[in-house]
Amino acid sequence: RDTDRHARITGSALDLHTDSGLAALEAAGLMDAFWANHRPELDRLRLMNNQGEVLYDHKRSRTLRPEIERTPLRNLLLDSLQPGTVQWNRKFEGAREHPDGIQLQFADAETVVADLVIGADGANSRLRPLVTPERPSYAGVTLVEGVVPNAASAVPEVCALLGSSAIMGLGAQQTFGMATKTDGSILFYAGLKAPGDDAKESLERANTAVERAAWFHACFPEWAPMWAKLFISAESFAWRPLFTYPLHHRWDVKANVTLIGDAAHVIPPYAGEGVNMAMLDALVLSRQLAQQPDTRAAIAAYQDEMFSRMEPVAKETVSNTEMFYAPDAPTQIVALFKGFARRAADEAEPVSDLPN
Repeated sequence: RDTDRHARITGSALDLHTDSGLAALEAAGLMDAFWANHRPELDRLRLMNNQGEVLYDHKRSRTLRPEIERTPLRNLLLDSLQPGTVQWNRKFEGAREHPDGIQLQFADAETVVADLVIGADGANSRLRPLVTPERPSYAGVTLVEGVVPNAASAVPEVCALLGSSAIMGLGAQQTFGMATKTDGSILFYAGLKAPGDDAKESLERANTAVERAAWFHACFPEWAPMWAKLFISAESFAWRPLFTYPLHHRWDVKANVTLIGDAAHVIPPYAGEGVNMAMLDALVLSRQLAQQPDTRAAIAAYQDEMFSRMEPVAKETVSNTEMFYAPDAPTQIVALFKGFARRAADEAEPVSDLPN
């Protein structure tokens, strides 16, 4: 639905995993383009409490989970396609069964009949009702996304603390994540349990720095003033409730339509698996379609693999989400990341029993 490739304001950087996101890029012959655009400085994550005290500095594996911004990732994927492959400014409204396949309805009232439709249209998928009546449910947590332009001059003390790392603040059953962007801005996500619309509506009414600071102190009363400075200096906000699917959800096989990515299995971001599972979906489905002459059989094989793979991933994500918003989240999350570091060190150790 974007008017062109530059229309969307993208969010935080992504860490791509060896056996999923990177595997898809490898199969597409795009690893050189990936390494030319990845952000090695984001391999560090600083864990802090809500008072601004550093709890743990974590060094992530650059080879197992390297980081890349969403815009360069999108661009390298688009640049790999034949011209005209993507049709822009085509808002998809819905679909229905048709004697010749699947009829797609667009916002300009045009309809198109396709012989195969793969829904990659996100958590609010308009194609999903053709596949399953199940809808994602609210995960109990909302992220408030904010952008601070010219961060070095707007919030110099925060920039000094941030350095070349990303930061995750934890405490009072809330979170605050932030990282620098390549344009010198800071992108942050403040996470809170917001069951209704009161907090959203009051934030939308907060038009001045004083009003935004008051909103932050009302919703994050146990957090130190340093975090409020980001809200005061932010140029824009977005309200992003998180959604999830039932752990055991599946749908019947159709001969000419299926779903991938968030359209199929939206999950919160607390395992870093969303984009990786979407890219692995695409890899598995494309291979099945290329190898099998029967489209229904290819879709069936893909869905069997996807459902089996996603169930433990979704379970881990739900568990991690609960952990990040637990009363003792700082203790639990520090222990979690120290465990990651130990495992990475063990995997990196040379084999000691080789002959000299």
